[in-house]
Order: sequence, then C-alpha cells, then structure tokens
Amino acid sequence: MNSRPSERVTGSWIEGDHPGARTFINIGSLLLENGEILPDITIAYQTWGELNTDKSNAILINHAMTGWSDVTAWWPQMVGPGLPFDTDKYFIICPNVIGGCQGSTGPSSIAPDRKRYGSRFPIITIRDMVSAEVALSDALGIEKYLLAVGPSLGGMRSLEWAVQLPHRLGAICTIGSSAVATGDQIGTAAIQIRAIKSDPHFNGGDYYEQEVGPIEGMGIARRIAHLTYRTESEMDVRFGRQLQGDETGRYAVESYLDHQAEKLAKRFDANTYIALTDAMNSHDIGRGRGGVAAALESISVPVVVVSIATDRLFPPRLQVEISELVPTAQAPITINSDFGHDGFLVEAEAMGDAIAQALQVAGTI
Repeated sequence: MNSRPSERVTGSWIEGDHPGARTFINIGSLLLENGEILPDITIAYQTWGELNTDKSNAILINHAMTGWSDVTAWWPQMVGPGLPFDTDKYFIICPNVIGGCQGSTGPSSIAPDRKRYGSRFPIITIRDMVSAEVALSDALGIEKYLLAVGPSLGGMRSLEWAVQLPHRLGAICTIGSSAVATGDQIGTAAIQIRAIKSDPHFNGGDYYEQEVGPIEGMGIARRIAHLTYRTESEMDVRFGRQLQGDETGRYAVESYLDHQAEKLAKRFDANTYIALTDAMNSHDIGRGRGGVAAALESISVPVVVVSIATDRLFPPRLQVEISELVPTAQAPITINSDFGHDGFLVEAEAMGDAIAQALQVAGTI
C-alpha cells in the first residue's frame, strides 16, 4: 500500500525520494479549525542564511498555492547574498504548507494506518496552515519574525499571522492577496475542482494505487487557473489567433496552456490542488471575529500591502481594502506589470523595492 505511485499518478514528493535541500521536522498533532485532529504531522522546509545568536533575524516566506519550500526555484532573484532577502543579513525560512505535496503532510502522505490519506485527508483552512507554521517556529525556537511575507495564498497566511500573533512579528507584507475570498474567485476555483473530480481516474480521491491518476483533470484546472494568473492583453499580444504550426492543429495559446499543465503534473498532486483551493475559497479574515473590517482594524503590527495593477485574480481593490482598514498600513505599493497576478514572480526589481520597504517598516534597515 505504501509503494511509490508512478509519475502518471501524482507529482508529489514521496517518502524515499531524494530530499534535495529539504529539512523535515515532526510537529506532532494539530487540532484543526473544524475540530478534527491531524496526527503526526511532518513539515518540510528550507532555509537560507544563518540564524543569529538571539534569533532576531528570521524572515518567514509563505509560498503561493502551487509553490513549495524552495523559494529560489519559484521566486528567482529574491533570496541570496545582496538580494532583497539578503542571506548575509537574514535567516530565511520557507515551509511547505500542510495539505501540500512537497514533503509536508498532505493527501499523498502515508497516514498512521500505513495507507495514503487520499480522500480521508481532512479539510484544512488558512488558519490551520498558520497553526502548523507556529508549531514549526516553536520547534525551531523562533519566537519572533522580522517579517512574514507572501504572495496570493502566502499573503492570506501572512495576514492571518498579523491578526493572531502580532507579538511574534516585526511586520508583514502581503502581495497580490486579499482579506476574504470573493465570489468571482470561488466560482473560478470551483470549476477547477470540478474538472479534477470529473476525471475518470480520480476515484473519489483514492487514486494512489492506480496506474494513472487524475492528471488530465488537474491539467484542465491548471489551464483555467493560468488564464486568471495572466492578462487578457498578454494572451492577445503574445499569441492572438496564431496557430502553433505543428501537426496538432492547435492555436499557440493552447500549446502554451498545455505546457503549463504538463509542468505542473511533474511536481504537484491533484488532491493537494483541491485541498489548497478549498482552503483559499474558505479564506475570511473576519470569520468569528466580527467581520472583515473588525479583524483588519484590530491589526497592530506594520502591514505593507503590494498590489499588481493588472491582477485579474486578486484585483487591486482587494489590496486597497486591506490598506484602508488596517490602521498600521499605508496605501498599497503598486507594481505595474504586463503579467497580471504572476507579476510578483516576474518583476524582480519592483518586488525587490517593495521588500526593501517592508524591511524598513519592520525596523531592520
């Protein structure tokens, strides 16, 4: 039951695979927001730089939905000596979220009964992810971060840190994110989940022992998502109605989206795609706190908000809402980009300037 699934089943990191630069730590059991207990949790994380003697130079990077612990792979030109997250000054840590598929406990992991979780993996929320990050921080003896920063899903988690744990932060930086999931986001995401669950190989989420998993369904989901990550103008200028010019008869934009789907299949898991999408759909910083406005108004740590002008997944009005309601926030730093939501990945210089401002606000430079 615990043999390694084939690459046609899942792109997860699986026990026994080469760990690369990952470090693994067991944080024990976690009481989830829905009342269930997730036992025996492993967190995979990576670090850069050196933690100083008093552990005062730590920065927490929260990855986006399909990101993972290796920031240098998905956010190039950001971490290293002399770079925005300067490893000569700071200790950088990035954990893979619970529910993830790159080493942290998630649906493809082996449960205590020695079978993979699959459909049995519990529903998780942004707050559960943060609870796991807190447990990791405690295990590492990090009592306070200079900065918690993240894009998209990572921005949701950074904001949750600011509401829950202001005493453990110097500041946060939320990038292309929001205080609550919108109906438009939920609608688009729900279609992606439907695509995965409609794949004939999904098997209710229990596909790890099969020869083929729901790769096609996840590929359709990724194609839909990628259109929301980029801009209509980019798709038109870059591809227009141009044909790919090969034997498939595809339009060039179809070939591009096929490529994105194929890339994701090599490193991601369909159940994780559903779990993390559901978590983002449930995101509401005001849940049980008197509403969004009350929750944001309670934040006491400095908050730097970064907005991407062309973002159609997290439009700038969502970052304006955060900046207007958080007493310690200023107007959003706006990044002009032709790449929409993915601008945070592409616009390295502008993002570097924004991080420098966030670190300055945190009182570190």
